[in-house]
Amino acid sequence: MTSPQDAETNLRQTVAELERLLQASRSETREALDQQAATADILKVIASSPSDLQPVFEAIATSANRLLGGFSSAVFRFVDGIAYLTAFTPTSPAADKFLQASFPIPLADFEPFKLAQSGKPVQATDIESLTHMQTRDIARLRGYHSMLFVPLMSSGVSIGIIVVTRVDTGSFADHHVQLLQTFADQAIIAIENARLFKEVQEKTRDLSESLQQQTAVGDVLKTISRSTFDLQPVLDTLVQTAARLCDADMAYIMRRDGDLYKAGAAVGFSTEYIEFLKDHPISPDRGTTTGRAVLGRHTVQILDVAVDPEYTLRESTSLAGQRTALGVPLLRENEPIGVIVIARQRVQAFTQKQIDLVTTFADQAVIAIENVRLFDQLRQRTDDLSESLQQQTTTADVLKVISRSAFDLKSVLTTLTRSAVGLCGASFGVVFLRDGEVLRVRAESGSSPALFDFLSAHPIRAGRETFTGRAFLTGEIAHLPDVLADPEFNFALAPQLGEFRAGLAVPLTRDGRVEGAFSLARREAGPFTSRQIELVKTFADQAVIAIENARLFDEVQERTRELSQSLDHLRTAQDRLVQTEKLASLGQLTAGIAHEIKNPLNFVNNFSALSAELTDELNDALKSATLSDNVREEVEELTGLLKDNLQKVVQHGQRADSIVKNMLLHSREGSGEHRTADINALVDESLNLAYHGARAEKSQFNVTLKRDFDPNAGLIEVFPQEITRVFLNLIANGFYAVTKRKTGNDTSFEPVVSATTKDHGDHVEIRIRDNGTGIPPEVKEKMFNPFFTTKPAGEGTGLGLSMSHDIVVKQHGGTIEVDTEPGEFTEFRIILPRTSNLSNKT
Repeated sequence: MTSPQDAETNLRQTVAELERLLQASRSETREALDQQAATADILKVIASSPSDLQPVFEAIATSANRLLGGFSSAVFRFVDGIAYLTAFTPTSPAADKFLQASFPIPLADFEPFKLAQSGKPVQATDIESLTHMQTRDIARLRGYHSMLFVPLMSSGVSIGIIVVTRVDTGSFADHHVQLLQTFADQAIIAIENARLFKEVQEKTRDLSESLQQQTAVGDVLKTISRSTFDLQPVLDTLVQTAARLCDADMAYIMRRDGDLYKAGAAVGFSTEYIEFLKDHPISPDRGTTTGRAVLGRHTVQILDVAVDPEYTLRESTSLAGQRTALGVPLLRENEPIGVIVIARQRVQAFTQKQIDLVTTFADQAVIAIENVRLFDQLRQRTDDLSESLQQQTTTADVLKVISRSAFDLKSVLTTLTRSAVGLCGASFGVVFLRDGEVLRVRAESGSSPALFDFLSAHPIRAGRETFTGRAFLTGEIAHLPDVLADPEFNFALAPQLGEFRAGLAVPLTRDGRVEGAFSLARREAGPFTSRQIELVKTFADQAVIAIENARLFDEVQERTRELSQSLDHLRTAQDRLVQTEKLASLGQLTAGIAHEIKNPLNFVNNFSALSAELTDELNDALKSATLSDNVREEVEELTGLLKDNLQKVVQHGQRADSIVKNMLLHSREGSGEHRTADINALVDESLNLAYHGARAEKSQFNVTLKRDFDPNAGLIEVFPQEITRVFLNLIANGFYAVTKRKTGNDTSFEPVVSATTKDHGDHVEIRIRDNGTGIPPEVKEKMFNPFFTTKPAGEGTGLGLSMSHDIVVKQHGGTIEVDTEPGEFTEFRIILPRTSNLSNKT
């Protein structure tokens, strides 16, 4: 039986054990709570810093050292064969500095890495047992002697390690090992979360960057679609977008111009460098980013142009501050047409993604350039077709003018000039034609009055002083893009009066001889295009055709006039022959009449006159005879009647004799010689003869004679005797008309007959005018018919005007017209050629 003392002792021991157990339980509970709190804190840090591992590692190091009762702790990460110290708990400044200075370190030189390869926790109960000297030196300096290593394992690979140290040697308890393993798992979770977060962020950035790039590409494509005819906005958008998306400080596009490359668009460069590029095109060589991209036909990146041994374009550094440069060639069918260059003012390589992006922009630049080139070709082709159509239309219009106005050369040349000025964009045009040794203005379009007057007063001579003179001199096209810059040009005030700088002259050539020039001028200096020159050559050829047509037309006209004149001469000769034959027949008839009638008529006239005288003698003889008064009166009455009858016989016999004589005169054309005579003298002589003859016939006759002779009428070729007969006949008719009017009731009438002559060069005009009774229309129509007369019987034969008409028209090749107003005047107008082609009559 247990004694009370023993029972009390046991009870005491039991209570003490219970208190110990209770105390241990409380300690474990607090430790568990501390571990849970530490784990929760770490998880909070992980949650609050998904992308930043440093706070997590620092929390793990601090918590592990505290909960494991360590002297110090550290977290290491293994990246790309290097061990990095990511977090630690401090001990002393010197020891901490030494620890930090020892890392990073290659994994091959880091003994804990080797210990962690098993993937399980490793304890170093005594540091001195370690073989790695650096690890021992760190432990000795920091003052710990034992260590617990727990590797951070991911997919069976050690990516780091957590270390907790103690001052004393010996092992760590299992639950401490387990706790540190928990912290290692949390570190792995944090690292994985950070990796996933980074991947998500990277993916988001990639998507955002892709979206940004696609948006930029879309904007560029929009610009290309909107600016198919304007390349500059596209290039500007490309360089701005490339610089912005590739984090470049500057960008430019160099475009090919022959064998050189010139800046086409730029952004981010200084004004001085842009001006430098404009003045210094780049050659394809190794000395520039552009040159290398062109030579290699591939992308070129120069990390630092300032130290590159082959790079020679030092202005890119001194004026633009370039360091890293990237050049991507613009290739069309593998031929470089340009280069896009982006650059930074710092040394930082462009990523492959950025290079790919610039390559995309380069392709878009090629598309834009090609689009503009094709558009320009299409527009040029359209313009060419439009211009060709316009030229063909104009040419057709000109040919119409030529066909309609073959005889009007000036109209044709003016149309040609106007068309050339319009189609060639000239200020004015002039067609010059040859006049001996000079060229004179024949047609123009667009020239000022001052210039036209100047050109008219200063005909063009063959020489180098004018572009038209050069064409005249050489027979070749003369083209001066700027007359003021030509040392040989010297045409006085012409450039100022015409306000022109450029000049073009195309010679008008026929059979190798320059017959003129087709000249154009323009206000602005600059050459005429080859198409414009060809067009002017075409117009010049048409001008030559027009000139030749006009010349041939004039020749045909002249030949036609000659043939017409020959035909008139032939008809005149035929009329003369007919008239001669008619007069010859009339002459034969007159001769027969003279032979058959003249003698009996003379017998009648002579014996009638003699019988009249015998009646007087009979009266004288009967005076001595003894007759009764009745008988004597009857005898005297009978002898008086007989004498009156005989006198009437004599009178009518004389009239018959006058008719025969006039018929003889009418039949004798061209009597007298054909010679040169003074027409004024013939008219004046006819006036005097007619006047005195009328006065001799009737002494009371009186008329006012007016003379208006042109001294230049001068000498003409006529039959003087015949033409005088015409003048006498017309003047006598005038005397008859004024006398007839004077016998009327108009007592205030003053009879006037005038004669006028006037010189007309190759012919002479004679007018015989009277203010007599005039001629009625029905009489005027018949007045030149033979034997037509309005005079009383015995006063006219009706042959005077007919004879006058034949003498003027048929004998002298002239004309005779009459102008009259009944009761007012009559005027005969005679036109005689100054020279006659009629032969002298014999």
